[in-house]
Amino acid sequence: MSIPPPSGPQEPYSQGQYPQGQYPQGPYPGQQPYPAYQTYPVPPGGWGQPGPPYGAHPRKPPVNGVAIAAFVLGVFCCVPAVGLVLGLIALARIRRRGERGKGFAVAGSVLSSVGLALWVVSLSTGAAADFWDGFRDAARGEGTAYSLEKGQCFTTPSGSLEGVTYDVDEVPCEEEHDGEVFASFELPGGAFPGDDMITRIADDRCYALHDDYAMDTWALPADVDVYYLTPTSQSWRTGDREVTCLFGNTDERGKLTGSLRNDETTLDAHQLAYLKADGVLNTALDSVPSSEYYEDDPTVHKAWAGRVARALTEQTGMLREHSWPAGAEQPVTELIGNLDEARKAWAAAEVATEADLYYTHLDKGYGLMDSERTVTAREALGLPATPPVYGEDGGGAGETPGKEV
Repeated sequence: MSIPPPSGPQEPYSQGQYPQGQYPQGPYPGQQPYPAYQTYPVPPGGWGQPGPPYGAHPRKPPVNGVAIAAFVLGVFCCVPAVGLVLGLIALARIRRRGERGKGFAVAGSVLSSVGLALWVVSLSTGAAADFWDGFRDAARGEGTAYSLEKGQCFTTPSGSLEGVTYDVDEVPCEEEHDGEVFASFELPGGAFPGDDMITRIADDRCYALHDDYAMDTWALPADVDVYYLTPTSQSWRTGDREVTCLFGNTDERGKLTGSLRNDETTLDAHQLAYLKADGVLNTALDSVPSSEYYEDDPTVHKAWAGRVARALTEQTGMLREHSWPAGAEQPVTELIGNLDEARKAWAAAEVATEADLYYTHLDKGYGLMDSERTVTAREALGLPATPPVYGEDGGGAGETPGKEV
């Protein structure tokens, strides 16, 4: 900036008139003093940066969303480990980005830490198992599949056991019903094993357990088979491990009438003794080799014949030890004689060295155990005397794979 010279004659300016760094102080003649310079504040954002619009205020930094999530999880303690991790992540982001929400992040981390500690304590003391037991007991209210117990009969809204069943109505077994529960068991814990594995386990266990509930297979109608209720992948995550075994009609719309239970609660002592002895033989016969012919695996087939022979020995021993009523003593004694001869035939099959010889002994053994030979003894004991009729595939309860509900 240049300063205009004063009015009037002036002497020429020469360098050195004033010492360096010293200049005459105004005002000059005829000139008013200049006003002092006014200072202004640096605009927001610095010089050269646009400031906020007239009347506006600077925007506040946003609240960190992760901090809010950590706080919510910490309050509800549903997944405390996740809430703790999110809280730590939120604190790091807030510090780096200058965002708000530090209070939420800290509170969420603290609450999640407390929740995680409580979970550890509950797992170590069994409180978590108690929680699931309480939940399941609550779910076992009337009208749910969880409420079913051994010996109960029920109907379903669809009138069928096919598909998924949860809502049920318990009814007296004397009335028409869709299913009758005969057993239940718990699966081991761990990761969900998959539907196929659960089905295989249920099939094996339910068929093994149905003999304890319906001891006399002759009393089961031909159109009755084994079904089971199993955990799903969703219920498994909540702790459900129970498999419920039940009888149902093989006809999708068929109904059952009357209880199929025949065990120590419904049988007299003589009937119970007879069926227990009969069950020993049935168990051995059910262990038939998977290979159909002796030639496929002679060792396995001969081992099976040996098991049947030993089962016959045990069966006849049990029948001899029991004191039968007068009307049943003679028929049972005749049955024991037939079973003794059958045992000899099965024992010979066990040591057979040729296929033809094996089949000869096997046919003789089966003939001596023919169901018609047991009819007289059954009639004398008041047990069903009509032999069961099986389909071409050997159907009937205990013979074919069950069905998952």
